[in-house]
Amino acid sequence: MKSAVVVFPASNCDRDAAVALEQITGHKPVMVWHADSDVPDVDLIVLPGGFSYGDYLRCGAMAGQSNIMRAVKEKSEKGVRVLGICNGFQVLTETHMLPGVLMKNAGLKFVCKPVGLTVVETQSVFTRKYQAGQRVEFPVAHGDGNYVADAETLDRLEGDGRVVFKYAANENPNGSARDIAGILNEKRNVLGLMPHPERVCDPLLGGTDGRAVFEGLLEALG
Repeated sequence: MKSAVVVFPASNCDRDAAVALEQITGHKPVMVWHADSDVPDVDLIVLPGGFSYGDYLRCGAMAGQSNIMRAVKEKSEKGVRVLGICNGFQVLTETHMLPGVLMKNAGLKFVCKPVGLTVVETQSVFTRKYQAGQRVEFPVAHGDGNYVADAETLDRLEGDGRVVFKYAANENPNGSARDIAGILNEKRNVLGLMPHPERVCDPLLGGTDGRAVFEGLLEALG
């Protein structure tokens, strides 16, 4: 499986994503700079966590206008898988590749801790290695992770099986509507996820619950 990780100014999880991808796939991902105008021929594009452009204006707003995002959108429309983690999820909503917005956490504080998640949907390339209803634990590290959308959009996401992860009962760290932690686009090839699976891929770093995200992609894409 060939992969690429987009690097924005002030990304701070691009190397984490690259390390996880290399460990699991056996191949180093291509690191693509935000000012580039093209993405190489790959199977997966990762938009990493961090504070792109210092989170000025709105989180992900300036990154969404980067040259590279035009190429990412074009690739996604052709079926290339895109995984946006934390700030990457925010970028996906700012570019309208995913519906809704990420607002300030309900408690108005930055939250950094492991949280429990429930796997809601396994009929996706990103979650095929999990069991429906399985509880996993990923870390979060964000100040703007409160997922907000109108009721019609939320109903559609849930009705279409596009909500893939929810925060476990009483573990919602940010006030996200209906405890949503991760969603798919209509084509099911783009996933936005607030918690960090790439940080729980190595037992030496505290857990391996995130490995299945990348192992499922590897299994499906080769």
